[in-house]
Amino acid sequence: MVRNLRLSSLIPAGLAVEAIAESEGVIAVTARSGAPARPCPLCRRVSHRIHSRYLRRVSDLPCTGMKVELHLVARRFICDAPLCRRRIFAERFDDCVVAERSRRTSRLECIVHHLGLALGGRPAASFAKRLMVPVSNDTLLRVVRRRACLQTDPLKIVGIDDWAFRRGHRYGTIVCDLERRRIVTLLPDREVATVEAWLADHPQIETVSRDRGGGYGEATAKALPEAIQVADRWHLMENASAAFLDAVRKSMRTIRTAIGATTINPDLLTYAEKRQYEGYLRREETNAAIMKLASKDIPIKEIVRRTGHSRKLVRQVVRGQRTDIFRARQSSLEAWLPFLDGQWKSGCHNASELWRRLKTKGFRGRLGVVSEWARRRRRAEQASDQQLHKVPSARTIARLMTTARDHLNKTDTVMIAVIEAGVPMLVEARNLIAGFHSMIRKKVADELEPWIADASKSLIASFANGIIRDRAAVRAAITEPWSNGQTEGQITKLKLVKRQMYGRGKFDLLQARLIGAANIIESASDPKIDPMSRGIGVQFWV
Repeated sequence: MVRNLRLSSLIPAGLAVEAIAESEGVIAVTARSGAPARPCPLCRRVSHRIHSRYLRRVSDLPCTGMKVELHLVARRFICDAPLCRRRIFAERFDDCVVAERSRRTSRLECIVHHLGLALGGRPAASFAKRLMVPVSNDTLLRVVRRRACLQTDPLKIVGIDDWAFRRGHRYGTIVCDLERRRIVTLLPDREVATVEAWLADHPQIETVSRDRGGGYGEATAKALPEAIQVADRWHLMENASAAFLDAVRKSMRTIRTAIGATTINPDLLTYAEKRQYEGYLRREETNAAIMKLASKDIPIKEIVRRTGHSRKLVRQVVRGQRTDIFRARQSSLEAWLPFLDGQWKSGCHNASELWRRLKTKGFRGRLGVVSEWARRRRRAEQASDQQLHKVPSARTIARLMTTARDHLNKTDTVMIAVIEAGVPMLVEARNLIAGFHSMIRKKVADELEPWIADASKSLIASFANGIIRDRAAVRAAITEPWSNGQTEGQITKLKLVKRQMYGRGKFDLLQARLIGAANIIESASDPKIDPMSRGIGVQFWV
């Protein structure tokens, strides 16, 4: 099918072409408006009287790798209204063609805006140069800031969370519309007063999804007492797992007694393990001094002042979270232990030979790792009944206790069985955490009150007390379909944009890029919006 291509179809609508010229890689198109008259910008009276003409140069979309410049013949009109203060006014073109005082056509401005939103300043300027759209990085950022607009649609369900300008030093707040799945606004900090003021300006909000930390719950209760607060389900499950890990740490002495590793023979330790054991003895002295003061009901602040230790360390000791003998780490030999055991039993006791055989199997570790294993194995065989029973770390025990038995090897299964028999309170805590996870997944709110009653008498009583203090939000997390997962995803996008600007983008620019991109995505998915007004379907010259 053959179509006739007319020059008028390549320039913005409403303009008539008078001449075309090419010089030094620039196509100059002289055009004028086809309207015989224009209204006065003050009194809106239409005038036909032309005073004079002038040439207005405007950049347009490139053509065949060449810059295009529109030379618009603009007219000056005489206003005949007797009471109008303006006697002579310049011709205004439609905003869809070229905006007032603009140096680019509206369709080129849209492309520049999209480049600034997607790439930022310097990357967008470099890419625009290849597209034959010469624009500086400062201009790109100015366009993004100028065209930024906050959402004015009524909000009903929002998600609130914090994000880091600089981790550990400065934080902001992000607010998302969970119904429309987009960012609403960014707040410069996470103070209760700031969030409360913003929520008070939006009294139509009915549901607020938040995490369990910070002051967002307090701010919501003050600003919107009738709104439903929903605790984030992921954070609830993560806090439950952390509570079980704390219970394991508090039970490490009992666990070592159950396993039979209460005594350590220094002769069976390697050099690295001896250093760890010496550090453990020093920690035990510190722990004993702190616990002696704590047994006299001395507050933590006073213990910190007397001992000179940090508040965090004193709190860990008082809570029983600092009792591990060895800080066990994952070894590179874990996957090769069955092969090493087989080679050792077959008579190969030379560490260098064992290491060479492992290398042929794909092992990438060093000789020293194998030598240390062989030395420990040789000492253990010599000591026989005095063999060292090394207890895994609290985190490893917590992971093994919450892993299905079908996924454990024989050694781990036997160890976990001994722990369960020797520390029944830990088994109770594990069952309570499993029940809490099941309650969240299946959304059974009726089980919450019985669970709280049982958990308040167990090793996870502190976690249960936190659930009691936030009971309404936790119940809403079980019954309501909303959660803060969308907000977490938007924070990931925010971090990407912030890193694209190397962390140097100011708060207003960061907000303009995020909200502007969300507006473009929403307008692109709306069939009622004209493609030319939203920047989708804009054609380059061919």
